[in-house]
Amino acid sequence: MAALHEPHIACHIEDLTVSYQERPVLWDIDLDIPPGVMAAIVGPNGAGKSTLIKAVLGLVRPVAGHVRLFGLPIAAARRRVGYVPQRQSVDWDFPATVLDVVLMGLYGQLGWLRRPGRTERARAMAALAQVGLEDYARRQISQLSGGQQQRTFIARALVQEADLYFLDEPMAGVDAVTEAAIVALLKAQRDAGKTVVVVHHDLQTVARYFDWLVMLNQRIIAQGPVSQVYTPENLRAAYGGQLALIGTLDAQADKAP
Repeated sequence: MAALHEPHIACHIEDLTVSYQERPVLWDIDLDIPPGVMAAIVGPNGAGKSTLIKAVLGLVRPVAGHVRLFGLPIAAARRRVGYVPQRQSVDWDFPATVLDVVLMGLYGQLGWLRRPGRTERARAMAALAQVGLEDYARRQISQLSGGQQQRTFIARALVQEADLYFLDEPMAGVDAVTEAAIVALLKAQRDAGKTVVVVHHDLQTVARYFDWLVMLNQRIIAQGPVSQVYTPENLRAAYGGQLALIGTLDAQADKAP
């Protein structure tokens, strides 16, 4: 593992353990994600994927361990980090327009007492244009489709102009066209030198969408370039009997670039 304060590591986790009601959810996690990759975190239900992101972001308090983002604790690195939570965790009936939701991404830079001005609104509209929703800026967020809501939250993260993005299952429950649009957006961020970390549920698209892979089942099963990590052995170690498609995925893993 890298040293604790390595600024060239986008996300460095050392000896991280998280428990809920004294039951370990993540156990002794050691993880390094380099900058400039599009990384997937995969694992079975209950593996701790969402908890891992929340622990990195300081939303869940670990029992033990250290997290550093670009060599800094989250409190010092927060402005360099964007986050898109699971869509089902959001109250979509909250009375806010699409533009309002995107502007919320700038509150960390503005502070809660300063109102967004012309510059901030222009940045928010530019982020909406990136996700193809500039014509929906005045619409209530509750009036959007699930895919449009997801893209709005991605715009809220993009407006921060962060260096590191965490997204919790951004492709869950969206149609194929929206999924393709989200993947293209995230790859464009990666190509611009950003680091993108995605909790992902569809094993069949891992090798096509991502270049870095973390397999998790309460512990780290494997991590590294997709071509090295996406193997039948690692899939079995991570998923065990839960992996109904193991035969198909074996073939895919054997062909992964």
